[in-house]
Amino acid sequence: MNRFIPLILLAAAILAFATVFLVILPAGEIRSAAAAPDLKPYTGTELRGRATYVDLGCVYCHSQQPRAPEQAPDVERGWGRPSTASDYAYDTPHLLGTMRTGPDLLNIGARMPSRAWHLTHLYQPRAIHPTSIMPSYPFLFETKTNAGPDDVVVQLPDQYRLADGVVVARTEALDLVDYLLSLDRTYPAANPELRDNGYSPDRGANQ
Repeated sequence: MNRFIPLILLAAAILAFATVFLVILPAGEIRSAAAAPDLKPYTGTELRGRATYVDLGCVYCHSQQPRAPEQAPDVERGWGRPSTASDYAYDTPHLLGTMRTGPDLLNIGARMPSRAWHLTHLYQPRAIHPTSIMPSYPFLFETKTNAGPDDVVVQLPDQYRLADGVVVARTEALDLVDYLLSLDRTYPAANPELRDNGYSPDRGANQ
């Protein structure tokens, strides 16, 4: 019984310490970080696509936080410079993620700027990468005998094409692709020290 109270106090002190340094201080830093000068707010379409990204659970397999060279070879992978708090000024909630079953996506809009590529990839990832383990999302698309004038037809290789129709993107697919294309943080970092941290824009933006 004599040791019970000191153990409770010690546990409370550890919890308070962790809360301050892992929650309160980082939250204060993020709130005080202004948006990077070249960062644009999301449009309505991009926000709808972001909501679809969350609903589909993309964050469980993809991060959005390229790391510093001393932490991971993300620059060499072509994922862009290390991210900073200013890069997330318009993100609510933040989708940093921790899993990398697939590549980091914070700069996927710069690496893969083609809407047609993204639509094909969402409909059938193995049409792009035969060994991909990413799930397909056919419910974001519909099949038609003939495409209408406003339809966006998904480009597919011969083995995935329909024999008697075409695959067209639903609004949800187009919104999601608009969000993915908006993920471009290849502008100069708001933190000057990153410019001397092994990152070169020409090296990390377009691979």
